[in-house]
Amino acid sequence: MKVFSSESVTEGHPDKVADYIADSILDEILKVDPKARVACEVSVTTKFCFIYGEVKSHARVNYKEIAKEAIRKIGYNDDDLGYDADTVEFLVKIDEQSSDISMGVDGNVEQGAGDQGIIFGYANNETDVQMPLAITLANQLSQRLAFVRKQQILPNLGPDGKTQVTVEYNDNGSIKRIDTVVLSTQHREFYDIEDVRRDVKEHVIDFIIPQHLVDKNTRYLINPTGRFVVGGPHGDAGLTGRKLIVDTYGGYAKHGGGAMSGKDSSKVDRSAAYMARYLAKNVVASGIASECEIQLAYAIGVADPVSVSVNTFGTSKVNDYEITETIIENFNLRPRGIIDKLGLEKPVYQNTATYGHFGRNEFSWEQTDSVNIFKNLL
Repeated sequence: MKVFSSESVTEGHPDKVADYIADSILDEILKVDPKARVACEVSVTTKFCFIYGEVKSHARVNYKEIAKEAIRKIGYNDDDLGYDADTVEFLVKIDEQSSDISMGVDGNVEQGAGDQGIIFGYANNETDVQMPLAITLANQLSQRLAFVRKQQILPNLGPDGKTQVTVEYNDNGSIKRIDTVVLSTQHREFYDIEDVRRDVKEHVIDFIIPQHLVDKNTRYLINPTGRFVVGGPHGDAGLTGRKLIVDTYGGYAKHGGGAMSGKDSSKVDRSAAYMARYLAKNVVASGIASECEIQLAYAIGVADPVSVSVNTFGTSKVNDYEITETIIENFNLRPRGIIDKLGLEKPVYQNTATYGHFGRNEFSWEQTDSVNIFKNLL
């Protein structure tokens, strides 16, 4: 028996609060200055938010007010939840981007990579969005938790929460069943735990988990400790870039280690990660492979990637080398080429900060408009 588990977290999880603030700041700067260089980091803890990093831009934004609005939007606007936008203390330490980095990125005729980096993109055919099933369901559960809270379906939930889904596979690699669903959600003090478990099962889990994959042996672990009142930044400190596997493929694919939130598109940790996903998704959507992982590697200040690697894990109808050559010949993998192809100088990043950067068709890197390039290999 093969099983695989992936987790997700809600927008009220402390690390995601930090990511959401960072990407909200990035979007506000890009609205004024699409060419801005932004590397914004955020740390949050009880009644405190620290915003820091490097920005090169003619935009002048109010970091504190952007952060307060982001915190309110998440749902932390009540001291009973341990974190309230109106009572949080803010500290802002934003400096200018290093001139040494700027020279490599903006000083060239062809825009160089904003940093050294190794990036992976991935896709498979387990879902109609070419994503692994476990992370897809985990993200959808987290998103549903926020929906039922904000729509007052379950108004006594808090913003913090975590989900986890374990998928069991047949010997041939096909999906057999859902083995386990784990869900922990913050709740008000007076919300009885048995009521929490009943309501979450009905309005969240049963709404998301495909019933044809559930059987009498499927396990549901809802708030397994029995209490989750203290949560969010009051329960645990949060930091940007600390949920990389949640942001990407749930552990199903390799990760180069670079975070995405708070960074503008000159940083290949972000832009090339989107391009690698775009390419892998188009390979799988074309039907020439059922699984595809693409690695791109960059050197700071150098436009062309230093390497391009494709692995279809033996599922492709053509040689992986042919796919690699097709990518190199047909796609501009330089930072400027990626930015222009995917429209990455627009303020599109706030929505990426929660529920995964991939598998959501609202984003340009999720489009499958290049499938014919790969179909032609057949």
